[in-house]
Amino acid sequence: MIRAAHADDQAAVEAIVRSAYVVYVSRIGKPPGPMLDDYRALIDAGSVSVVERPDGELAGVIVLLPRPDHLLLDNVAVRPERQRQGLGRDLVAYAEVEARRRGFGAVRLNVNKHNLKSIAAYRKNGYAVVETVVADIGRGFVMDDYVMEKQL
Repeated sequence: MIRAAHADDQAAVEAIVRSAYVVYVSRIGKPPGPMLDDYRALIDAGSVSVVERPDGELAGVIVLLPRPDHLLLDNVAVRPERQRQGLGRDLVAYAEVEARRRGFGAVRLNVNKHNLKSIAAYRKNGYAVVETVVADIGRGFVMDDYVMEKQL
């Protein structure tokens, strides 16, 4: 079941994000953005939803941020031991349902240009590259992303 995150979910949300993104620390030389986000504020704002299994375990997280003309899928994270079970796909589908429910005509997300597996998965699900973003993110690293969008 996917539900809105509650304040008492914060530690589990942070643990899921940490476990899902820790592999990128050595690749980019610092924690990626989702590991640095303020989940208390995001939960309080109603931006975080979680996958809760029947046994109560939280297995995945999604962060959705409203923008003027689209819903931004800011972060999808699934516990490593729960990956490859369709939870990420379910969370992306949830983002699309939420976008429609909130009156948006599109979902957008950023994906690193070198993350070919994710790019292929998003394309397979109807997302298209609409923009390229190259930005200095400090310490000699550059964010080199595609902005992908799905019209609903």
